[in-house]
Amino acid sequence: MTSTPVARPDEVRRYNRTSLLRLLHLDGPSTRAQLANELGLNRSTIKALVDGLAASGVVAERVPRPGRQAGRPSLLVLPRAEAAVVLAVDIQVEHVALALVGLGGEILGRDSWKLHDRTRAPGEVLTRIVDSTEPLAAEVGVRPVACGVSIPGVVRRLDGHVHEAPNLRWSDVALGERLGAALGIWAVVGNDAELGALAEHLRGTAKGADDVVFVSADIGVGGGVIAQGAALRGTTGYVGELGHMAVRPQGRDCYCGSRGCWETEVGEAAFCRALGLPEDSPRGTVMVELRDLAADPAAARRRLGELTEWLTLGLVNVVNVLGPELVVLGDLFTGLPDPVLDDVRRELRARSMVSRAIGGVRVERSALGRDAKLLGAAEVAFEQIMDTV
Repeated sequence: MTSTPVARPDEVRRYNRTSLLRLLHLDGPSTRAQLANELGLNRSTIKALVDGLAASGVVAERVPRPGRQAGRPSLLVLPRAEAAVVLAVDIQVEHVALALVGLGGEILGRDSWKLHDRTRAPGEVLTRIVDSTEPLAAEVGVRPVACGVSIPGVVRRLDGHVHEAPNLRWSDVALGERLGAALGIWAVVGNDAELGALAEHLRGTAKGADDVVFVSADIGVGGGVIAQGAALRGTTGYVGELGHMAVRPQGRDCYCGSRGCWETEVGEAAFCRALGLPEDSPRGTVMVELRDLAADPAAARRRLGELTEWLTLGLVNVVNVLGPELVVLGDLFTGLPDPVLDDVRRELRARSMVSRAIGGVRVERSALGRDAKLLGAAEVAFEQIMDTV
């Protein structure tokens, strides 16, 4: 007879400690009773865990704000942001943003700068990230223990190797290895839309949803997928290049080398064409134009009609293939006027067989805005260190 392996008491304690800390990290302050209920542990175990974390300076307890409840209020257990801090980096085509993010998801400090042709080379970007981290850490008074990076490209998650980032014109860049060596900490790299999906699932519009597609439009268009509560990563991490789904065979040439990709019809240049702006207009100008259109539904539908049609076509394909309960739109898509977004919802329900079968797929804007990918980068860094805090 083969005996069933039994976990050692220290392994059980470590697992319970990590589970409790992750719950506080994602859901915020909770009472001991709530923690016991969520984790299925008895109160004495929760007490021992909380007392240990408090003694280590990882959590604190405080009296909640006065309410109407009778009796002595239960203390709230909350994570201490400075107990574990990670560096989050979001590399986009036109800018880089970085932040120091503490336990609980609190952004403690941030920096950003614009990219131009001469500053977009991998070596230039890496040098600026490293040079910017030290003064930011000194200003905030913390040291990051891990780093997460978001980049618009095809990334091998095992080692952070960027196979290709067409809009950045990067190819075969050992980003994770180089950045980790330069900073002296663990560095994990992920596709920007995948990390945006993760952030929305953990902290944004998709919190509580198990099957989600996140689609964002910047210079290009990216997609991230949450399937049955977990990120869908594909072979060695290569998944989610929804922007390079061919939708118009005789369409415009794409940076990726193909033609008629979805991003050529609904990316930033397509927004500029629809709004009558030069294709190299700043993102801020595009968003202002979209906000102005919100006051005139007829004009919004007229000027954005073709872009809306291509957006709907792509979403119909995505929903029919992946069958999500929720589609979250990020970046430029968040600026679509309400009447236009309502048209997309209606057409998606009418034209997608899967949407009709499951009673409709929700389409919502991102709740995290431009911080979605930055917070996603932070979360993949926290994944590496949560059991060591």
